[in-house]
Amino acid sequence: MIGRPKADEAATYYFRYIDQTAGDDPLRLIQEQLEESMQLFSEISEEKSLFRYAADKWSIRQLVNHVTDTERAFAFRALWFVRGFEPALPSYDQDIAAASASADTVHWNGHVEEFYSVRRSTIALLKNMPADGWDRTGVAANNRFTVRAVAFIIAGHAAHHLTILRERYLR
Repeated sequence: MIGRPKADEAATYYFRYIDQTAGDDPLRLIQEQLEESMQLFSEISEEKSLFRYAADKWSIRQLVNHVTDTERAFAFRALWFVRGFEPALPSYDQDIAAASASADTVHWNGHVEEFYSVRRSTIALLKNMPADGWDRTGVAANNRFTVRAVAFIIAGHAAHHLTILRERYLR
């Protein structure tokens, strides 16, 4: 059993994502989300993927791109920490990433394929990690994290945005 992160394993802010997860095994959650996400994405057409529920909100393509980019950044943090690198990592600014992605110019299937590939890579990283890797720590954005917390953040961040997708875009 991997166990849930304790309060000192990530900054308080990140528990908004960690708290959206259930259970003690983030790898299992991440694996289950892959199938759930792919099913949900298969119900979205190319045309619908450009939908925004409000003028100032991201399109579905931008939302999925954001989830994929954020997972990639957090998986890199997990890799950095589990491999024992000492230097602190910088912040990840979602607004800079989103502005530079031009997500609406990428076909919907491209976003779905990219999410799938990044998620499979995250699963492989976590699945093949040494057992003591979950407790390893590092600093990113001036916050200390355990690899366990990072894995729960990945799962919780995706859960958060899948809920928004269902409730605000696909209702």
